[in-house]
Amino acid sequence: MAARGDPPGPPGAAAFDAFVLEYQDMVYAVAVRLLANEAEAEDVAQTVFLRAYERFGELKGEATVPGWLKTVTTNLCLNHLERYRARWRFFSEMGEAGGPAFDVAATEASPEAVLDDADRHAQLEAALRALPPHQRVPLVLFHFEQHGCDDIARLLGVSVGKVRTDMHRGRVALRRWLS
Repeated sequence: MAARGDPPGPPGAAAFDAFVLEYQDMVYAVAVRLLANEAEAEDVAQTVFLRAYERFGELKGEATVPGWLKTVTTNLCLNHLERYRARWRFFSEMGEAGGPAFDVAATEASPEAVLDDADRHAQLEAALRALPPHQRVPLVLFHFEQHGCDDIARLLGVSVGKVRTDMHRGRVALRRWLS
């Protein structure tokens, strides 16, 4: 019998709901950065949590949960990109032509600085979406998910040289769009 306040459903449903609430933003952020498409990122995030539900008994309370979720999300996104290569789209809604440099770190804590940082972050996300997938994916894996070039090359099935070249070209394009 469910305790008062627990939603109806199988035993542990409340615990899994709390689990999803805790990690949904992280999973979605990884997916949307890699896929550059909010609807597809939502689909991938849903699949990630279906897999987490299947293994919830093993995952619950483990310190490695965030890493496991990021790995599953990354792998599902890469599979999705490979499967739907023909459907890749380039996003070019950058907004203003003039913008800040690639560095989006806040240097001050004033309200204006926080707003400026949020604006720079939004511009960076839009610029990332504008990159072709072969440049965007390695940059996201390197800068946001802290993978090394060797790991990225292995994940993508390409050479380390191609990863470095694509990352360099992606950074050049980002600087051009953001400046």
